[in-house]
Amino acid sequence: MGILNRKLVLVTSSAILAFAAAPSYSAGGGGGGGGGTPSQSAPEYDPAVDYQKGATAFRAGQYADAAKSFKRVVGAMPRNAQAQYLLGASYMALSDFKKAKGPLTAAVRYDDKLIEARRDLGIVHAKLGAADKANEQVAALKAMASNCGTGCRDAARLNDAIAKVEAAVAAGKTAMGPVKPDVDLAQAITADAVYVQAVSLINEKRYEEAIAQLDNALWAAGPHPDILTYLGFANRKLHKYDVAEGYYQAALSIAPKHRGALEYYGELKLERGNVAGAKAHLAQLETICGFGCHEADELRRWIKEAATSAG
Repeated sequence: MGILNRKLVLVTSSAILAFAAAPSYSAGGGGGGGGGTPSQSAPEYDPAVDYQKGATAFRAGQYADAAKSFKRVVGAMPRNAQAQYLLGASYMALSDFKKAKGPLTAAVRYDDKLIEARRDLGIVHAKLGAADKANEQVAALKAMASNCGTGCRDAARLNDAIAKVEAAVAAGKTAMGPVKPDVDLAQAITADAVYVQAVSLINEKRYEEAIAQLDNALWAAGPHPDILTYLGFANRKLHKYDVAEGYYQAALSIAPKHRGALEYYGELKLERGNVAGAKAHLAQLETICGFGCHEADELRRWIKEAATSAG
């Protein structure tokens, strides 16, 4: 079955707003087409709103308020590494290292390349007197640095992280004061530009670069279903199917009627040989769209192509 090479239609910038306002979920958001009509699928709880509140408080140094917001986010979306990390970093700033350990461990579990999470988890272990566990993070960071090499963009961050964990191990439990967060949490106003650039990169089939940009947008905007859907799409094009599936599932957990996520997840299921699963997604789209929509038409074409190829 061939891969369709259509261009993605960019969701308008109103889909990713500043932290003061809730994002507006487009019915066609993240999909192969569609307009800006509300999807009628806005969830009762929108984790991106609390993420935005938490980020605003975090940047203002109001870490107790930030922790409350991020705790609600991870309660709804435990696999969101960014929120888990920021929750842990908020607790660190409050000198509550025992509470910080759990979310930082989760952040590393869900994104083992998250340098700041490994750094801060190592520092927390050191402050709690678990030097052996802190050194595990040092070893992981050193392995990342070795794979990265001296010329890669993360070399300086990795070396700095290693030095800070090693210093914390040397200080041990004697230095139990608060740890000021060392992370550049971008303003949400930058999310729009990053998002637009990411979709352009996807259309140019520069998927690795697009993923990096979408990760940045995720830090700024929080777990927005459009961003999650595009992350699924880009990873799918790189044949990272398990990763892609996780992003599609995350998008649909927030907005179950998100047409783009339903279409692309259905296409992924076809690529993995799950025709019944793809047809179930098409049935959902036909129910949502009523008089038809581009996403349903595209998935229907994929299913027909799959049947023709199988024949």
